[in-house]
Amino acid sequence: MIGPKNLSFWLRGWGRLGFVLKVLFSFLTCFEVLGPVVAVRPLRERARSWGDEWLFIRKDENELGPFSPWNITGTYRGTWQQLDSRNGSARFSDFKKSTGNSVLELVSTATKITGVHYVQGVIIFHDVFDNNHDIAGSQIKVEGVYIWPFRQLRMVVNSGKEGDLGQEEDYILANPYHLLGVFSSQVFQESPRDKIWKRKHSPIYDMEKHCNIEIAAQISRVSSPKNDRDLYHIEGLMESPSADDHEDCFSPLLLNATSVNIEVYYNKAVNYTLMVTFISFLQVLLLIRQMEHSNTQSGAAKVSILMIGQQAIMDAYLCLLHLTAGILVESLFNAFATAAFFKFVVFSIFEMRYLLAIWKASRPLNNGEGWETMRRELSVLYSRFYGILLGGILIMYEFHNFLRPILFLMYSFWIPQIITNIIRDSRKPLHPHYILGMTVTRLAIPLYVFGCPYNFMRIEPDDNWCISLVVFMGVQALILLLQHYLGSRCFIPRQILPEKYSYYRRFDHGTNYAIDCVICMTAIDLNQRSNDCMVTPCDHFFHSGCLQRWMDIKMECPTCRRPLPPA
Repeated sequence: MIGPKNLSFWLRGWGRLGFVLKVLFSFLTCFEVLGPVVAVRPLRERARSWGDEWLFIRKDENELGPFSPWNITGTYRGTWQQLDSRNGSARFSDFKKSTGNSVLELVSTATKITGVHYVQGVIIFHDVFDNNHDIAGSQIKVEGVYIWPFRQLRMVVNSGKEGDLGQEEDYILANPYHLLGVFSSQVFQESPRDKIWKRKHSPIYDMEKHCNIEIAAQISRVSSPKNDRDLYHIEGLMESPSADDHEDCFSPLLLNATSVNIEVYYNKAVNYTLMVTFISFLQVLLLIRQMEHSNTQSGAAKVSILMIGQQAIMDAYLCLLHLTAGILVESLFNAFATAAFFKFVVFSIFEMRYLLAIWKASRPLNNGEGWETMRRELSVLYSRFYGILLGGILIMYEFHNFLRPILFLMYSFWIPQIITNIIRDSRKPLHPHYILGMTVTRLAIPLYVFGCPYNFMRIEPDDNWCISLVVFMGVQALILLLQHYLGSRCFIPRQILPEKYSYYRRFDHGTNYAIDCVICMTAIDLNQRSNDCMVTPCDHFFHSGCLQRWMDIKMECPTCRRPLPPA
């Protein structure tokens, strides 16, 4: 029989037990839901863990709703900045820069633990060291975990074997952003033998031995109005406690990077190849117009063979570059192969054909020569062309640091024609449309590569160099146009010009009979002195218009076949 006192005591005890059971049940429920996440311990617990507090403060409360794992695999581009700019590094004095650019390549893989992804990747730091080193930056391999319910990323430096990228290798090798960045850096920015990072000689290589580099970052979603899908933003802290003492290897770095939309980058590369294809098509039309303008032997002989050969070599280099880029980036092979094919058509069919026409027109005619002699001379011409082509590749490889002066030299292809016009006193060797069209189309590619701030090659714009190139090409084109309309020697003082034969020289007016022009078979009235009559050095008379049209075809007298001086 239970008394009232015992009953009340038993009820109070049951209430306490029920409260304990409720607390225990709530704890088990939380452990069941968030147990796998809480079970992941920090990478390293330190006395100074303000970076951990900063991470949890940065977590948005509105993101704690229904959890959805974000796939953070991709390329991130951003900046790095030292929080303490007064002391760049306690152990490494070379780490002096306070800010710079960075590129992250991350690959996220799901694990058996709910809410945790395994992350591997590469972080490339630019503008890290001072000018005493041959390198401007370095790269480090990282690995860690991504806790997606809390949007937290924890990574450490992976000090594996040299060249062992691990699981992220397939993604990086197939990423056009990474591959085209490597291609542009090898071709336009650095020498293949002097890469931007030399791990065995880089201070970063020593940091991996002496420092435990840790990265703690927060992931957030960034909505982009221009793109259909959202981008991700990484903001974190990179710290480097020393492995053998309590000093820091360098002051903490603040990392900020936003994911790159590969589709937009892909479209930029495709649009560039379309531009190159369109430019090549325009150059074909301009070449056809120029070949029609100088379709005679005399007209072709006025054109400089060096000018056409230099442009053919430029197009051959562009063909090889676009073909190499297409082979390197498999996903963009069709686009770059199309641009390379059109460049191949320009230089191998049209420019080489025009080159042969100029060479044939400039050769002295020998009646007794046979096919063997012509074939031998053609072999010499082709061997010189391809020898210069291969030699130019070796020169650009050896003097890669002087690439922009070399480009300036290559874009001086109008200068041989200007000098040829002055020496030969040629009359209108090039069509004005060809001069203006080739000048504009040749400038399109270098202005895009070195002047467009949003080019797909990620090359920093150089406005001064682009302006200098435009002015240099504009001056050349202006001189050619002046020679076309005002004369080949219009800007040269008469005092230094050689003596020139005058086709309007004086002759004996005592003859009262008319002489027929053998070109048009009409009479020439010698009693009326005018500019309608021209006299050759061999004393043969012709109408001015008839002889000028004849000299556009052949520079020899229509009557006696003697060579004629320039008009």
